[in-house]
Amino acid sequence: MSLLKRTARAMLAPCVRLYDRLRRPSPMQRTPERQAEVDLATQRLVLYHFETCPFCVRVRHKIAELGLDIEMRDTLLDPHHRQALAEGGGKTQVPCLLITDEQGNQEWLYESADINRYLVSRFG
Repeated sequence: MSLLKRTARAMLAPCVRLYDRLRRPSPMQRTPERQAEVDLATQRLVLYHFETCPFCVRVRHKIAELGLDIEMRDTLLDPHHRQALAEGGGKTQVPCLLITDEQGNQEWLYESADINRYLVSRFG
């Protein structure tokens, strides 16, 4: 990564963190039974992200808004997660939602808008 890119990321990181915390939406309300169904379905989802990525913030906000309990794997803090993303999805771009179906087939969904569309269509 270039020095300019690292410097820009370091300067913007506090702003992204603050925005993430101040603007996080309240979760939608579901009946306890429906929430249990949603929680069961989200056990097969994993979000590869990193904390200060604005596109990742966009997806994390949608996850919070929909009241989803999705495993988060930070690719900057854990090199094993970054390696798993590269090997499974073919690139290290974040955000990436790993969707595993009942048969164990995996789909690696990139792009925050596509991920949010999927989450809304599935859980909205």
